[in-house]
Amino acid sequence: MSVNLDLHIVRRYPNPRAVLTLIKPITWFPPIWAYLCGVVSSGVPISSSPWLLMAGMVLAGPVVCGMSQAANDWCDRHVDAINEPDRPIPSGAIPGRWGLWISIAMTGLALFLGSYLGPWGFGATIFGVLAAWAYSAEPVRLKRSGIWGPGLVGLCYEGLPWFTGAAVMAAGAPALPVVIVALFYALGAHGIMTLNDFKALEGDKQMGVNSLPVTLGPERAARVACWVMAVPQVAVITALLFWDRPLHAFAIVVLLLAQFWAMRVLLSDPKGRAPWYNATGVTFYVSGMMIAAFALRGIGGF
Repeated sequence: MSVNLDLHIVRRYPNPRAVLTLIKPITWFPPIWAYLCGVVSSGVPISSSPWLLMAGMVLAGPVVCGMSQAANDWCDRHVDAINEPDRPIPSGAIPGRWGLWISIAMTGLALFLGSYLGPWGFGATIFGVLAAWAYSAEPVRLKRSGIWGPGLVGLCYEGLPWFTGAAVMAAGAPALPVVIVALFYALGAHGIMTLNDFKALEGDKQMGVNSLPVTLGPERAARVACWVMAVPQVAVITALLFWDRPLHAFAIVVLLLAQFWAMRVLLSDPKGRAPWYNATGVTFYVSGMMIAAFALRGIGGF
């Protein structure tokens, strides 16, 4: 008589599909889009260095952003066991310390690829990697703060890739208007990241993560997020008018008005409507980013 021992074998290696889930391809779009905005805003023809465009997109999205998602899931495995137990690490689809090893391997890959993008690209890669670990890992774990955590993610999702795209294409420091606009959109992204925290509200309460939805409550946190998203865009509009780009400024005004409509819907049910807003209001937000990028072409420095 034989016994089927396979019924009790614990998985030793990650499920390939779970690895893809771990690095969350859906999150790659914001940094890739911001990198493209940086490339456009530089004013340098893409045809002059197409490989820099492709290398930067791969680095910003699948590699650095994917690494940050893997590191965050590893460091958040106890929170996820409460909020989303079906995610790859708490569910066991990625067993043992494989989540950590994947994060470390992707960190090395990011630094390797970044070293081929020149000193500015490599410096930005180092900053992005350090920021990813500082956000998630103890003892720093900036994710615990509803101010510093979303601020750092917004900077790395929108500002840093924009700066990198412009610097890599220009082979030097971007013009000051490019840096200013990238910084404004990075500040506005703090509000977007705050809305993302709504989905983890219960687990964050139990694990001591002081996100704005936890500390302020959903209604007040949503209002703060709306103000944080809107004010930097008003600053961008003002700057474009100052730089004699009225048509681009008007287009962003229209998109901002569309966001105000979406914000009214969001505030009617902040927790329930946050995913809806991320699919609508945020689309208007990032569309404005590309319009601003085209406006910056040819402005130059001060």
